[in-house]
Amino acid sequence: MVEPEERPSVAGKRLGAPESMGISTLEPGQRPPTMPPGRQVSIRVQMLDDTQEVFEVSQRAPGKVLFDLVCAHLNLIEGDYFGLEFQDQHKMTVWLDLLKPILKQIRRPKNTILRFVVKFFPPDHTQLLEELTRYLFALQIKHDLACGDLTCNESSAALLVSHIVQSEIGDFEEVQCKQHLLNNKYIPEQDALMDKIIEYHQKHVGQTPAESDYQLLEIARRLEMYGVRLHPAKDREGTKLSLTVAHSGVLVFQGHTKINAFNWSKVRKLSFKRKRFLIKLRPDLNQSNCQDTLEFMMGSRDCCKVFWKICVEYHAFFRLFEEPKPKPKPVLFTRGSSFRFSGRTQRQVIDYVKDSEFKKVPFERSPQHSESPSAGQVMVNGQKQSLSLGQSPDGRQPSPLTSPLLTDAGFVRTDDEDEVRRKRFPADKAYFIAKELLTTERTYLKDLEVITVSFQKSVGKDEAMPDSLRNLIFANFEPVYKFHETFLKDVDQRLAQWEGRSNAHIKGDYQRVGDVMLKNIQGLKLLTAHLQKHSEALLELEQTCRSSRRLEGLCRDFELQKVCYLPLNIFFLRPLHRLMHYKQILERLCKHYPPTHDDFRDSRAALADISEMVVQLHGTLIRMENFQKLLELKKDLTGVDNLAIPGREFIRLGCLSRLSGKGLQQRMFFLFSDVLMYTSRGMTASNQFKMHGQLPLYGMTIHESEDEWGVPHSFTLFGQRQSVVVAASSASEMEKWLEDIKMAIELADKYNDSSAEILSSSFTDSKSPEESNADQESEDDLSASRTSLERQTPHRGNTTVHVCWHRNTSMSMVDFSVALENQLSGNLLRKFKNSNGWQKLWVVFTNFSLFFYKTHQDEFPLASLPLLGYSITIPSESENIHKDYVFKLHFKSHVYYFRSESEYTFERWMEVIRSTTCSSSHIRSLSRKEPHVY
Repeated sequence: MVEPEERPSVAGKRLGAPESMGISTLEPGQRPPTMPPGRQVSIRVQMLDDTQEVFEVSQRAPGKVLFDLVCAHLNLIEGDYFGLEFQDQHKMTVWLDLLKPILKQIRRPKNTILRFVVKFFPPDHTQLLEELTRYLFALQIKHDLACGDLTCNESSAALLVSHIVQSEIGDFEEVQCKQHLLNNKYIPEQDALMDKIIEYHQKHVGQTPAESDYQLLEIARRLEMYGVRLHPAKDREGTKLSLTVAHSGVLVFQGHTKINAFNWSKVRKLSFKRKRFLIKLRPDLNQSNCQDTLEFMMGSRDCCKVFWKICVEYHAFFRLFEEPKPKPKPVLFTRGSSFRFSGRTQRQVIDYVKDSEFKKVPFERSPQHSESPSAGQVMVNGQKQSLSLGQSPDGRQPSPLTSPLLTDAGFVRTDDEDEVRRKRFPADKAYFIAKELLTTERTYLKDLEVITVSFQKSVGKDEAMPDSLRNLIFANFEPVYKFHETFLKDVDQRLAQWEGRSNAHIKGDYQRVGDVMLKNIQGLKLLTAHLQKHSEALLELEQTCRSSRRLEGLCRDFELQKVCYLPLNIFFLRPLHRLMHYKQILERLCKHYPPTHDDFRDSRAALADISEMVVQLHGTLIRMENFQKLLELKKDLTGVDNLAIPGREFIRLGCLSRLSGKGLQQRMFFLFSDVLMYTSRGMTASNQFKMHGQLPLYGMTIHESEDEWGVPHSFTLFGQRQSVVVAASSASEMEKWLEDIKMAIELADKYNDSSAEILSSSFTDSKSPEESNADQESEDDLSASRTSLERQTPHRGNTTVHVCWHRNTSMSMVDFSVALENQLSGNLLRKFKNSNGWQKLWVVFTNFSLFFYKTHQDEFPLASLPLLGYSITIPSESENIHKDYVFKLHFKSHVYYFRSESEYTFERWMEVIRSTTCSSSHIRSLSRKEPHVY
């Protein structure tokens, strides 16, 4: 009988990766820590694919040395989500402490097997940035299903198994699928669900292993028992319960049903005393008889301590921004446990993976079904290898990273590929102008789908939306969407002919785009009535939301969806902004063509038509941009009853430091046409800015006061009832604020607007805002509101207001308008500061940010980069880029290089990004209110 070959655990085997050492939880460029001196001991670790590895470590080594060896063997970047568990001498399953010596925790290492498993389960699997990490999570789900830890209904169980089978054997073939299910048991009740599993498997045709993992995690994360490890307990009445901990807090189960949850924000302290586990809650001001301390009885003191430790680690990993510092050791006496969380927090992991400069290389999957090795097959430190790269269960080549995340960006483009690519495309500038039309039209059609498809599906069909509003929105957006579907096809076909992708033998007549634009713009003019109704639809939606809490909640929830990557109201303005884009494209085209060119006449006629439409709708666009911005700011402010009052115009927002008895304190100022408000970042879950004061502009005077107060870039605002001393971050910021405030004062005096509405209901005139809110003034309190990772993402943590706050800058209404009107899309190659590879991404620039997609077909962006505060330059010789058409974005220590395909696209990206990174004053808006007539 032939002995089976010993085989490595290849879950983390990557193409071109070192065989022994990889990157684990260490900083960039570092290797695992030096092994402490001393006798070597062998530690056996069981991986998630059931293979076993033996690692040689020093008997003095702490747990982190072993854990880093395991991560290095897997070449695992996001190792912090995982841990090593084992049974101690009391037969209790515990986690290996990374700070303590291994042999102080494992008494008999020869007889102990540690298991490498998932320790921290994030609420959203898209936070896992590497395909390898998601693959390991999928193996964990597979294990939990098989052993009965992850319980669910029959339909969910069958669907989960169908995705596992698709990942392992590929597309459905009836005989193969049935045989595979007979040979492999994935769930206890599998035989009864065989037909349903097969039915689901047939629907996954074409789905790659990476996509199957993604779908598996998407279904699993919604199950109540996802990531749950139950710890038996009893309440005070002796009722049998189970306690567990999750990213959100401590949960209470009865059987497999969750009966209570204590969110971290409600928990004041967790402790244990002998067998009693205590949860001390923060007082609830809305309930007078609220129980302060909850008590649960567990099996022993050790059971309490094990659960308390994992609670401490979960809280630190998901809630803190960085690893907590160790407490100083007491000189004489100790009290309580010295245990603390060791390792990076989730926020640090995400930032590290996004910002670090290693080159991502795809890993190859191992055969996972009946041929997989038994648990007895062993390797030492991952050095023995027998499986050739590229093998898969059915002989197919494993797919590249094709899941919906930024994963196939690791492929490196060679100079030869660049040369071939340049020869394939035409060199005429008109071609690149036409290509810009194509790429931006793709993005525009996706933006229309946000309203016509996603919003209609999530909100439009709910009974909370009146029929009149439903008809007003969708009856006026759907014709526009259908028109632009045809327009996009026309442009795409013309570019294909121009590039020679179709009808390659026909040229000349197809190397033009003015005729396509003229035909379609003439068709677009017939939709003017629909375009005019879009502003009416926005107004009607806002008014209906004011009177319907349900509709308001539905819209708010929709804005939290990934597909709604901008504030919802902006999508209502997209058709009007698109007219400006067409005008700009045609202006560049007419400027490029000589009057004798065949395409000049059509381009000039199309420009005349679109200019006429812009003039006709320009006034509506200006009003709606202002209205939309007021609605957006309203969501970022608390203590303001009604921001969008008739006649009010937004002018500028940004950071200024207010001088008070406590010194200079950072404040967010909002300048409108009638009032100047100042706020501080609040401590609410939504991170809104709290109103502290307002200065009506009528009768206000302003004086520079650097000499008086000795504070650089400071000036004093004298209102009718109070004065405020503020300081800007730089001379240029001070100049922008002074210019805009003086202009606003002149307008307020001109219209004699002395009846400025009192906006804030959070304080009275008899008490200074600073005094009444003293408890919320300290930097400690303000920074405390930023210790929750999950509170930031879904609650407006990345709006322009928050970006200005964090980067201590400002933006004006003109900047906002320019950022929306200068949208740009297309493929770019991105590179980090010290990395070698260029990552190919689909990039959309709009609303002060770059949004990154894997391809233009993606439904939502995978990441974004707000550009306020960034500088855009050309790399210097010392940076050793040595490539054409590269521009550099940098802010403090953050540096990104982007590489475009041609001189034209390079200049366009530089132009549009520079238009928003260089802030403007409100004076320029006066010219915007009088559109240029062609």
